[in-house]
Amino acid sequence: QEQLVESGGGLVQAGGSLRLSCVASGRTFSGFGMGWFRQAPGQEREWVGSIRGSGDSTYYAASVRGRFTISRDNTKNTVYLQMNNLKPEDTAVYYCAARVSGIYTFTEATNQNRYDYWGQGTQVTVSS
Repeated sequence: QEQLVESGGGLVQAGGSLRLSCVASGRTFSGFGMGWFRQAPGQEREWVGSIRGSGDSTYYAASVRGRFTISRDNTKNTVYLQMNNLKPEDTAVYYCAARVSGIYTFTEATNQNRYDYWGQGTQVTVSS
């Protein structure tokens, strides 16, 4: 059973930055496609972005492209979400998720139902 633990959330002013981390417990992390999702109060969970196991490809939602960057360090079993120029509408609980069979297409990246493991989430609050 894979465990994912997010950290790095907090309160930041609009225009500020945060970096979220997600540490995985498994020994085959480098083969996992990893995704970041978020859920704002009263809204459905939405996809933010994903990264392939090798780290050579990333995918982003239009709402965050150019502001958010996903990266990973397979030696540390960790995936990161660097968030810059944050906006109040970025306020949400952020979740990381792992897809054991990897990510090879945009469709696979965005489909929540194709992820096998989820973290508990970390709160990001952006004040105006």
